[in-house]
Amino acid sequence: MDVYINDIAAFLPNDPVTNDDIEDVLGKVHDIRSRVKSRVLKNNGIAARYYAIDRATGKLNYTNAQLTAEAVRRLKPYDAFSIADIECLCCGTSMADVIAPGHGLMVAGELALPPCEVISTSGICLCGITSLKAAWANVALGLSRNAVATGSELASSLLRSNFFEHLPGDPDLKNRPILAFESDFLRWMLSDAAGAVFLSPEKNPQGISLRLDWIEHVSYAGQMDTCMYAGGRKNEDGSVTGWRALDSLDEALAKNFFALKQDTELLGDHVIRLTVSEGLSRAAARRNLLARDIDWFLPHYSSEFFRDKVHEAMAGIGFEIPYDKWFTNLAYKGNTGSASIYVILEELFHSGRLKPGQRILCYIPESGRFSVAYLHLTAL
Repeated sequence: MDVYINDIAAFLPNDPVTNDDIEDVLGKVHDIRSRVKSRVLKNNGIAARYYAIDRATGKLNYTNAQLTAEAVRRLKPYDAFSIADIECLCCGTSMADVIAPGHGLMVAGELALPPCEVISTSGICLCGITSLKAAWANVALGLSRNAVATGSELASSLLRSNFFEHLPGDPDLKNRPILAFESDFLRWMLSDAAGAVFLSPEKNPQGISLRLDWIEHVSYAGQMDTCMYAGGRKNEDGSVTGWRALDSLDEALAKNFFALKQDTELLGDHVIRLTVSEGLSRAAARRNLLARDIDWFLPHYSSEFFRDKVHEAMAGIGFEIPYDKWFTNLAYKGNTGSASIYVILEELFHSGRLKPGQRILCYIPESGRFSVAYLHLTAL
């Protein structure tokens, strides 16, 4: 049966953090300013982002589950809606607050939900889409009369300087930087947020609904090395050694196993080719989709650096969408990973700019081992 998104909510914690303030909030490792920060910020085009960090104390003032619960509480799909009405809760995040139990269960606990089905999905940027797909399928199959899907990130928990103070480094930064580029790079790329959508087999009696038409999700992990990861170390042969293979947690800490890392060379060589040239070609062929049919294109890319590259790759496969149909809020809401597409959709949904009959195409790449999802919606 048809499934409709009848409301979308987002929660971004605390006040926005500008580029001038970012290192004061996250802290400086060994009280030394990063030598790559300005270059990364210039390329990524992010002017403001949000952190779940109390500026006065430097401590986290939300857990990942609390961020997600706040987004769910902001849903208002109908006048008398209560979170007790939720029949299925599907939650995706890159890194939950605890290793076990699953993130969705911790969110349900924060919300004090009555008994219901709860699903947790893991991954990186795409775990927000896999949670949405699980919720959509649940409603479409008639297993639940409604469902809520979420995507959330608490990236700042691993970006604060006190997580790196134990690492050695030369004070003049000439010979050995405190943080390798693959880790320092991400400190200036990621931020915190949560988003939620309410799914129903009936559209809104008044106002806009979004019919969820299809989700195309493909992974190239079987052909590609790991690109973005945490909890391990990438070896010269491309394999990854996880922290549990070590003899002690002390060794994992000393070797910075728990930091987020990204192989930027691998990213630059393959992300556009796989997620656009190949991934979009595949989705368009499977769904008989033409660029001229799309009224809104919502891309989740990590950096403005990729904006023109995405556009050029789309044109290269005969699927050019002009920039005046693109909608993104990366510059002022940041790169929030699995929450990003929710945060983008939420702003457009409540903007008053959607018209009945308009078709929306969302692009969500993930660099973990290179995967991509395309999401097609119709405004009604």
